[in-house]
Amino acid sequence: MFSLPTVPELITRIPVILIALTVHEFCHGYAALRCGDDTAKRAGRLTLNPIPHLDLIGTICLLIAPIGWAKPVPVNPYYFRNPRRDEMIVSFAGPGSNFSLALIFAALAGIIVPLLPASEPAWLYPDAVRHQGAELLLAILFWGVVLNIGLGIFNLIPLFPLDGSHILSNLLPYEQRRKYEEFSKYSPIILLALVLLGGSLLGQIIFVPSNLLFNAVLSNENLDKIYIALRNLKIM
Repeated sequence: MFSLPTVPELITRIPVILIALTVHEFCHGYAALRCGDDTAKRAGRLTLNPIPHLDLIGTICLLIAPIGWAKPVPVNPYYFRNPRRDEMIVSFAGPGSNFSLALIFAALAGIIVPLLPASEPAWLYPDAVRHQGAELLLAILFWGVVLNIGLGIFNLIPLFPLDGSHILSNLLPYEQRRKYEEFSKYSPIILLALVLLGGSLLGQIIFVPSNLLFNAVLSNENLDKIYIALRNLKIM
């Protein structure tokens, strides 16, 4: 089950959430435009302004867990040059952008973290000098990887209305596709149960690739900087 975020957690999550959701939806709209559909552009959704993209419930979920969603970009497959192929391209563009952002944040961590001072563990040395500005930046880099991987993986789950459902639907032969679309009416209930009851499992799935990315760009000493900062800020 999820817990309410602390103030430092909110401060460090919010900028990452705004970037992750905005780029996700912008990439859906841009991919649709390149495939011949300008519906998102005409609806004012082909923008890097986060406000038109935010969904209240999906954003709250991202504030308290590494999964969530934004307001879906309007798409009209009628305008696609190759409807089945193009719908899959447009659907993957959002999660793909989040995986790309995770790589960018990981690369930034590889450059920035070695340059930052290390804080002493507050639970061992309560009177030690804290570098709170550095700790907040370390937490932002951490969430930049975790939340983008979480958003990408979550949206690839093949349950309607998530992006994965559109990808799977267009991969299936006609008869299986028709049965899958009939089954889709139960997807919102399954999705809600998955978020409420399977949040811990999803969290573990998300942290595995996140740890792999951090291990690829950081030494153990610099990884410790991140985890000490998160504990000092009471984020972990």
